[in-house]
Formats: sequence, structure tokens, C-alpha cells
Amino acid sequence: MSLRQQAFTIAHASDISSARRYAAYLSSMLEFGEVQAGRLAIIVTEAATNILKHAGDGLMLITPVSGEARQTVEVLALDRGKGIINIGESLADGVSTSGTQGTGLGAIRRLSRAFDVYSVPGKGSAFYAAIDSIEVEDTPGRSKRPVRLVEYAGICIPIASEEVCGDAWAVEIDDSGVTIMVADGLGHGPEAALASEAAVQVVKERPGLAPALVMEHIHKALRPTRGAAVAVARLAAGSGELVFGGIGNIAAAVLGPETRKQMVSHNGIVGHNMRKVQEFSAPWPQEAVYIMCSDGITTQWDIAGYPGLFMRHPALIAGVIYRDFSRGRDDVTVLVVKRNA
Repeated sequence: MSLRQQAFTIAHASDISSARRYAAYLSSMLEFGEVQAGRLAIIVTEAATNILKHAGDGLMLITPVSGEARQTVEVLALDRGKGIINIGESLADGVSTSGTQGTGLGAIRRLSRAFDVYSVPGKGSAFYAAIDSIEVEDTPGRSKRPVRLVEYAGICIPIASEEVCGDAWAVEIDDSGVTIMVADGLGHGPEAALASEAAVQVVKERPGLAPALVMEHIHKALRPTRGAAVAVARLAAGSGELVFGGIGNIAAAVLGPETRKQMVSHNGIVGHNMRKVQEFSAPWPQEAVYIMCSDGITTQWDIAGYPGLFMRHPALIAGVIYRDFSRGRDDVTVLVVKRNA
């Protein structure tokens, strides 16, 4: 079993055990202490139980995240239930709409280093929780981590018939800005993953370059592979402008509360028949989010009908898009990036 994002369908009590076993595996591999491992187990159990009680079924994503000083496990719970009318009330201990003690959501929030929730009546719910291998000496739900240029989260899930995802993404922050990339290797499975991971490696090894130059290096690196659709964006530190270059069907857009700027990619296959990459630029206002999706997400995806979602954690935005707009017959990647003040 590898250390990667895993998705678990939650439709029966036995599914909770499967998710909890993977959480325990991550706790061991990431050297969580006994207390933190126990907290992660409770978070996973309560989140999955909440899905069964209130929605009947749903999905849980458990993701290991490597950091400089500590390791993190993120838990994302998604459902299409009736939603929550009063989130604040539901997070209070002793409140339940299903006849239980109502301690589940409150426990998740208390035990997590970071916690967020999004729910709209009639459109289901999404819960995000993160816990570190080392306990943060702070109040629950808050972090002492230094503020980064951007905050981001990604979902990268293989088609049901494959163990590995042919998509990949990268967010690399350097002294002069941040480079953002999504790659979709042609086809599915290990050979597609080989192409997309080669693109990730280029981004890691060549920080600070303009998107067109990054794409040229990726094109060379992917020649021995089957190729990929790739899009690269760059935000310079202190700038409010995003520079973008893409080849193939990676959707990308800067979305604000009332605006949407779609980025333009050209036809071709990176690694095989890529023409010169043309760069485009677009304003990236502080309140807007930048979203990139592989073609596992429908072309009609839009979050304009989800009031307040822009204000939530990037993982929740990515989760809602994945839950409501996934084709269900392809590898899927959704990457959401928010600028920090």
C-alpha cells in the first residue's frame, strides 16, 4: 500500500473500518504519536458515521501531506444528503437531527488542527479536517504554521479500473512566486502516470521559470512517454496577475464571487506534437480562487450556484466540484489555489 490519496465509498458500516485501517496505516508510516493517531482514528470514524447517519452514503478522501517540520493527514468527507440548515448549531455538542448524542462534528472540530465545513440545504455537505503528526500547541482548529503565498488542495483519483491515477498536479512555491501545474497522461494506468509524474518532476526541478519555458522543459522530458495534456500557471510574489500556458484539455479559470476568467489552452500533446506555447495573463484578485481540472470533470462545472463556497478551504471547493461534476469514467484531478493576504 502506497502513501497516496485514497478514496473510500461510505455506504455501509464495514466501509468505516476500511477507511479507519488506512488512517491507521498512515499514522504508522508517518510516525504519528499515540495520541495523534488516536485522534485521527476518531476523526475518520466520526466523519464516516456522520455520512451514514445523515446522508445514507457518500465518499471519504484521506490524504497524506508531507511538510518540513511535521507530517499531516487530511480527511475530506462528501455526501449528497439533505444538507445542514444551521451549521453552527450542528457543531454544538448535544445537538442531533438523527436521535444520537450529537457529538460527532464537535469532536472532529476539537481534535483537528484545521477544520472547515460547507453545506447547502438540498445539495449535501462537505467536511474537511487536518491533523498533524506533532500536536500543535494552539487552540483546536487554528494553525501556527507560517503564512504562505498561497493555500491549496488537490484531488487526484484514478478511474475505477486502475490502482494509480494517470493525472498529477504540483504547486511549487519559491522566493519569487508560485508555479501551478496539472498534467493528464494519455490514457490511464501506470503508463499515463509515468508521463504526468515526469511533468511534476520538471516543475520541482525548475522553480521560477515562466510557464512557456516550463512547458518546453516538460515537452522534452515527456518525449519517451506516451505524452500528456499539461497546463502551467505562474503567480509572481507581490503580483495580482496570473500568467498561463497550456496544451490539451486541462480546464483552468480564475473565479471570483461574480466573475469568471477562463484560461485558453491550445491543441496538441506535450511530449509529441506541441507547438510553441502561447502565454496568456489574467488578473487574480485577492478574493478570487484559481481552479484547474482534468477532463475527468465535465465541461459544465461551475460553482456560481454554491453561495459562500469561495470563502471555504480549498479542499472543500475541490471536493464539491469533484462530488457534483465528476464524469465517473475517467481519472479526475481538481486543484484549487487561493491567494493569502
